[in-house]
Amino acid sequence: MKEQSFFQLSQDAVNQLAERYGTPLLVLSLEQVEKNYDLLRTHIPQMKIHYAMKANPDLRILETMINKGSEFDVASDGEINLLSSIGVSGDRMIYANPIKTESGLQACVEAGVTRMTFDSETEIAKIARFVPHATVLLRLRIDNPAAHVDLNKKFGAPREKAMELMLKAREAGLDMAGIAVHVGSQVTTADPYLHAFDVVRSVMDEASRHGLDLRILDIGGGFPIPETGVHYNLTAMLDQIAARLSEDFADKEIWSEPGRYMAGTAQNLITKVIGVNERNGQVWYFLDDGIYGTFSGVIFDQWDFKLLSFKEGRKIRATFAGPSCDSLDIMFRGKLTEPLDVGDLLLVPVCGAYTSASATTFNGFKKARTVVWEEVRKELGLEQQELLSMAV
Repeated sequence: MKEQSFFQLSQDAVNQLAERYGTPLLVLSLEQVEKNYDLLRTHIPQMKIHYAMKANPDLRILETMINKGSEFDVASDGEINLLSSIGVSGDRMIYANPIKTESGLQACVEAGVTRMTFDSETEIAKIARFVPHATVLLRLRIDNPAAHVDLNKKFGAPREKAMELMLKAREAGLDMAGIAVHVGSQVTTADPYLHAFDVVRSVMDEASRHGLDLRILDIGGGFPIPETGVHYNLTAMLDQIAARLSEDFADKEIWSEPGRYMAGTAQNLITKVIGVNERNGQVWYFLDDGIYGTFSGVIFDQWDFKLLSFKEGRKIRATFAGPSCDSLDIMFRGKLTEPLDVGDLLLVPVCGAYTSASATTFNGFKKARTVVWEEVRKELGLEQQELLSMAV
């Protein structure tokens, strides 16, 4: 059985990369992206993968996904236009944002995107006006308060309105083709998926009685990545999902929209301590990357990043802040760490999703530069760097 692996640089690699390219520096492994894709395909072979590019739209990741045969989950005209500009045809995209802008729908017309989701009556009219006969999936609400991010707080039609909405979509001339669900982000057991499948099965059975042939099930994303203090068995979880899909939906097309899972484990950040101070009895470490940069995931994704110093010694509690002149730019308070000095390097693994994607240039600070590991490791004599396998 294959284990989930993740990309983590060695101390030697961190030192050499920082000396060569400076900090803050993002190091991206495209081999890890491929491994993540292949693991999903191995365990759920019937599933058509649509990469949710919002997690990390780096062009090199997109090109890797294209070469692997992936399709794409898009949410805006900007994402549609970007993919079109690099040769992705509209039939490889699903406009999976349940609430669409007119500019997004116009981009669908120009790019040939005809597959999309909806969860309200107002969307039906909008879709029918811009993309008549579009293939649509009803996004169902599946509550999962245990999810890291519960997307159903914002999206998803309630079960009791499902039939009404699907019939109205058919009446509007749309190809009412299936059901989409999303059980939330960073889900660590198969149970929420299995519950969602129960709901979907009942909706599909009811739809059949009304003459609707629902041929597609989109199971969304939510597959987990390594996280501090979180334990799970990814391969067992995927196998459970696959077995249930084969049992209850063998005659359906199965789609998915992984984002965090695909990109999260493929990128490391190297950042440097640029200042040390003591405030209110606690040591503060100021880094050259912060909330407005790669650590944007602290706010936007509620993610608790691991900081590796490669130092030894009694750990202390410290506050970590970014380089800007904004008091909001504080990533962690009371975080355990070895004592640090100005100039020390920190490695932040598992930081490929919802980090650089939401980084800004606030206060004039540049976004962290990104280098591709497979392109730089040989010239630094680090080609033997291994991925870490983790049975979580």
